[in-house]
Amino acid sequence: MRWTATTRWRVTDRGKWLRRRRLDGALNRVPRDFYPRVWSVLEKCQGLAIEGRLLPQNLTQEMTSGELKFALAVETVLNTIPQPEYRQLVVEALMVLTLVTEHNVASHLGGVIAVENLVHKANQIFLQDQMKINGDATLCCAKPKEARETTSSGGLLCGGAAYICQHFYDSAPSGSFGTMTYIMRATATLLDCLPKEGDIDCNVQ
Repeated sequence: MRWTATTRWRVTDRGKWLRRRRLDGALNRVPRDFYPRVWSVLEKCQGLAIEGRLLPQNLTQEMTSGELKFALAVETVLNTIPQPEYRQLVVEALMVLTLVTEHNVASHLGGVIAVENLVHKANQIFLQDQMKINGDATLCCAKPKEARETTSSGGLLCGGAAYICQHFYDSAPSGSFGTMTYIMRATATLLDCLPKEGDIDCNVQ
């Protein structure tokens, strides 16, 4: 096993975060105050698209942030994602968007935000970093595009769901190499409303 900045903690805990995400996703666990915070995000954009399903902004006019009906609307969309670990990364992406709104980084987030694009961009940035430091993901997904291999069925060699590297699923949410840090970087790259220079004061916890 390679000993790198991104994998030090996994010497004894390999698979810990992947297992946790699978469990949380299967049990539909979300962070505290998750639904009211998603409601606040919807106030600042035209909608949230998740795997082809849309949560439109007008839900904030039809329902209050604490209304059970709104929570069920969000849950219904999340439950269309078949892979529990991928569902949890989508939840993390939504939490990053809530941090952006809560810290008033931008007054408006623009049009419809495709949340899965944030997750896949974060995975792409993660793989780029893995190639730079010769991390564990170089054994499977962190390779130049023309050198990447797939299984006979077209899936990733590591078995990562939804074409997200399994090493990304098995990363802690916080920290310099955490999934939410990568999602924040992806958000800054993909959303035109965010400042392209300077620091964004959002603590990822």
